[in-house]
Amino acid sequence: MNEQSFNEAYENCRPQLKSYILRMTTSLPETEDILQETYLKAHNNLDSFKGDSTIKTWMFTIASNLARDFLKDKKRWPENAPDIFKEAALSDQAFFGEQMQIRATSPHGNFEMKEHISLCFTCVSKSLPLEQQLVLLLKEVHGFKVKEIAAIIANTEAMVKYYLHVGRTKMEDVFDHRCSLINKKGVCHQCTELNGIFNPKQNAQEELVKIEMARDAEKKDKEALFDLRTKIVTDLDPFNSGASDLQLHHLQHNNEVMKKYLKEK
Repeated sequence: MNEQSFNEAYENCRPQLKSYILRMTTSLPETEDILQETYLKAHNNLDSFKGDSTIKTWMFTIASNLARDFLKDKKRWPENAPDIFKEAALSDQAFFGEQMQIRATSPHGNFEMKEHISLCFTCVSKSLPLEQQLVLLLKEVHGFKVKEIAAIIANTEAMVKYYLHVGRTKMEDVFDHRCSLINKKGVCHQCTELNGIFNPKQNAQEELVKIEMARDAEKKDKEALFDLRTKIVTDLDPFNSGASDLQLHHLQHNNEVMKKYLKEK
């Protein structure tokens, strides 16, 4: 592969790479650093690429290894992270002031429930062990096959299937107990509460019925609801959407809150 073909291939998969790294790290600066380092490592080792896999798989392998190095010594987020974030936000006037400023001035500052569902997915996945989080994102969000994931993480297909099963089951259980959009007795109400803050004239229930996951919640089991949730995540580019500036700021705030929380533990 020559340099021009490599650069074209990189640009084609760059949006997915960037979204993947962000969902792994939840850090905007680290995402930019790892993305740049992924490009440089791939470019500098282009002669070693023999075509045994696709260029996309090869670059995701490099990015995954860099993200693992960054995350390997970091603690997992707790399952009740949404409660921690909510409590921190309510006591932080500067946070909501910044959010309102983004909402008022940015073309990417709209609050949409489906965007917050995607953000919630990212935060909940951070409560998984690292390998489970990585495999789940690669399979459920970025569409890699089990064989490809085994190559990316340098493990067996059997272990990939195991990580996928236990990681997915864990996240299904968390959502089933916490998300009030799919369980009317759930304890998390952030989507509707935030909709009321950012869109006070908008009927939250009318917005909910636009989301297949919420509309059909009572008709589907938690496995099917998880598939609908991952479809929302897959279809959204966290860096290029109507709500990207607002949600990236929210994610950055969550990341800082969790750093402080875990440090004090």
